[in-house]
Amino acid sequence: MIEVIGAGLAGSEAAWMLARLGAEVTLVEQKPLRRSPAHRSDDFCELVCSNSLKSDDAEGNACGLLKAEMRRLGSLTMEAAIETRVPAGGALAVDRERFSAYVTEKLRHHPRIHIVCEERRELPAAGIVATGPLTDGALYEAIGRAFGQELHFYDATAPVVTAESVDPEQAFTADRYGRGTGDYINCPMNKEEYELFVSELLAAEKVTLKDFEKREIFEGCMPVEVMASRGKDSLRFGTFKPVGLEDGGGRRPYAVLQLRRENREGTLLGLVGCQTNLKFGEQKRVFSLIPALRHAEFVRYGVMHRNTFLDSPKTLAADLSVRTNKDLFFAGQITGVEGYVESAASGMLAGINCFLRSRGKETVIPEDTCVMGALARYVATENAHFQPMNANYGILRGLDCRDKKEKKRRMAERALAEIDRVAALLCRQGG
Repeated sequence: MIEVIGAGLAGSEAAWMLARLGAEVTLVEQKPLRRSPAHRSDDFCELVCSNSLKSDDAEGNACGLLKAEMRRLGSLTMEAAIETRVPAGGALAVDRERFSAYVTEKLRHHPRIHIVCEERRELPAAGIVATGPLTDGALYEAIGRAFGQELHFYDATAPVVTAESVDPEQAFTADRYGRGTGDYINCPMNKEEYELFVSELLAAEKVTLKDFEKREIFEGCMPVEVMASRGKDSLRFGTFKPVGLEDGGGRRPYAVLQLRRENREGTLLGLVGCQTNLKFGEQKRVFSLIPALRHAEFVRYGVMHRNTFLDSPKTLAADLSVRTNKDLFFAGQITGVEGYVESAASGMLAGINCFLRSRGKETVIPEDTCVMGALARYVATENAHFQPMNANYGILRGLDCRDKKEKKRRMAERALAEIDRVAALLCRQGG
């Protein structure tokens, strides 16, 4: 029996992979006995930040390529995402509740997966720890003692409004550069409106952070007010960029906030890129300055929450096992990968290698020609300033090709060939 602690994206994928390969699995999850401050559902694989899994373009985006790699290996979360997706242009966005329910149902009904509702307080001698970015309590302390590390940084989530409360006279539907099927609601601002918004955003009252929280905000989840503080036009070149968007009259706005579906029905809309640490009342006041949101009904406000990760280059090997205990693996954001898809992918790899180790066989480390392998090698590579990493082309092995589009196509072809090699090797080793 192999134990997996945590039923988030990484733990769910790890348990599913182990069971598919033929192992008996104990999946330990503390919900509903205990929840973190960011969790609301009792289901597994809960998406606590955005409902978007980012791009689904395997030949033009590294995260899209990672999805394709995962599908080749039988990913449960990718299956669930396709079954529960909502329109989002070129992105793969899902209905949160249906997504979690789908994964939960699959895991609960697998004959080789045994669910245990329990809060683990110590590290196991073997198995997989996938307790995620909100690991706390006794297990957090136990990990810190085992590796002599402090394990934390913070990020932020974005508000959600009802679709019916958005003023249609002040918004327009379009995807950037006309790509997609018109899935984004765009809230334009002129120069005066934008400057007033930025001014009030910077002046708004925020939740007080401790010193280490201020230092360790991950760039990919930067609060919108932090980005705005970097210069009056920083949002116009980032989250609120108008490039590639035109209203019905062919005009490009001065700045644009985009809204994206949070559920399949499209009744809830998330403020894209507007993670924030403003107090709740201030969020409503400041975001309501945007003309299309003047009467917006906020059903969820942005919150800060802790993310926990190891100093993995000192702790983990590239197969995601602990350097000092080859029978114990870590998976998910606690390893230093950042993002839903990246977390799930590390769970798949940890599941594969934990299975192989349990059978006395050599583990598999994919080459850095594929995204899964590049991420695993990144977290295990010496780095004095180690920080979480998203899927990106920069961590992949270089490829000599001057045409950018052709280069990405060839990188995708090379990556999937490597994943096929791993799958074939796994098959030969008895997996």
